[in-house]
Amino acid sequence: MTLMDAPKYDAAGSRRRSEWFYGILAGLFVFLVGMWFFTGRPIDYPWTWWTYWAGERDTNQFLQAVEANDLNRAYAIWDNDFDWRQHPDRYKTYPFERFQEDWGQNSSANDYGTITSHRIVARKLAGSQLIVGSMINGRKSKPLFLAYDKRQHTLGFSPFELSLNPE
Repeated sequence: MTLMDAPKYDAAGSRRRSEWFYGILAGLFVFLVGMWFFTGRPIDYPWTWWTYWAGERDTNQFLQAVEANDLNRAYAIWDNDFDWRQHPDRYKTYPFERFQEDWGQNSSANDYGTITSHRIVARKLAGSQLIVGSMINGRKSKPLFLAYDKRQHTLGFSPFELSLNPE
């Protein structure tokens, strides 16, 4: 076959390939925008969006369990171990009794009293942890900051606080 014997140009095939290409590109764009909205519109890299979603979800479920005074479930979410009663010796650094003192309804150890409502107001990825700030009981003062470990999927007290815009 020589250059003069080249096959005839297929305009329909070329248009079909272009439509497929742009269709896949548009689908990918719609998927990324949808994931951005689904994960709470984080201002970060797309490969970290799932961490934002998981950390906010776990923090939300934890605080809902504390509000319902279901401290067994809250402790399970805190340690990411729903069978924690089978091996409580693993959690000697922060045992359930201390957890009850900190998060129970009659707790004097926290600054918020009985937790009845919460609203997540801030999230920031810092290393391997997502710092989640929540306003407790509709307070306008100091939020509660919890750290979500993205590798172990556990919650803990945040080593630092985020600065929030007062608006």
